[in-house]
Amino acid sequence: MYFEISGFSDEISKYVDEQFAHLNRLGIRYFEPRQIDESNIADLTDEKLEELKQKMEQYGISVSSIGSPIGKIQITDPMEPHLDKLRRVIHIAKELGTRYIRVFSFFMPKGEDPSLYREEVMRRMKLMVEMAEQEDVVLLHENEKGIYGDVALRCKEIFDEIDSPNLKGVFDPANFVQCGDVTYPDGFRLLKEHIVYMHIKDALWDGSVVPAGMGEGHFEEILTELAEDGYEGFLSLEPHLGSFEGLAKLEQEDTMLKLEKSDSGKFTLAYETLKKLIDKVLSK
Repeated sequence: MYFEISGFSDEISKYVDEQFAHLNRLGIRYFEPRQIDESNIADLTDEKLEELKQKMEQYGISVSSIGSPIGKIQITDPMEPHLDKLRRVIHIAKELGTRYIRVFSFFMPKGEDPSLYREEVMRRMKLMVEMAEQEDVVLLHENEKGIYGDVALRCKEIFDEIDSPNLKGVFDPANFVQCGDVTYPDGFRLLKEHIVYMHIKDALWDGSVVPAGMGEGHFEEILTELAEDGYEGFLSLEPHLGSFEGLAKLEQEDTMLKLEKSDSGKFTLAYETLKKLIDKVLSK
């Protein structure tokens, strides 16, 4: 069993040099690229991609997973341009030395029953997974607010329908809490066989985000169970304790945008809180 810490270091700074320097100070060897200087990871040019690779080598930082925006479009938006973007993200993942790519299962029209769009969600997810199988990468579905797979039961529907080693799960306790879903034990155990990656973000029932273990995400119980099961994988810090560059493109609601700016101090708080929690779990 091992827990390897990674994180969305764009919550430290939008500038990669500042991100990597702080990761070095904390002793974190991995990051989950999402916002790279002025660009989303999916939009990096070949030139910018080469610059990123050089900086990763300079600072000794590797990629745990691509924090891509794939699947974070409306279910009614055209799919073909999005598949083109996935092809580009797969190329970027390979260049950066990871097989993992974070994806989503499409935003549902507000106020409509997600079951109306089940067939189309599965069709699109299958197209994505077929490409992943051809390219030997693994898509990691995240339970994001407002998408088809925003609650555990619909996440399981996706995994049951698309039984592929190239589709696995990211488990984000805070997102389940913010959706009013039961994170633990029901949600976690329902999806556990598919979980290969954790996002470290916690929340209270009112939706506010707090450091791991201080909310309703049941982090201690989840990490304890993962350790007992011999989990070998990443715990990726996604603190969301403040707003950061690119957040407006990621969130449908503006609650997060009203927070004060995220920075290295908030990221450090999230890291130190997680480290204490890991130590507590491993000392049992």
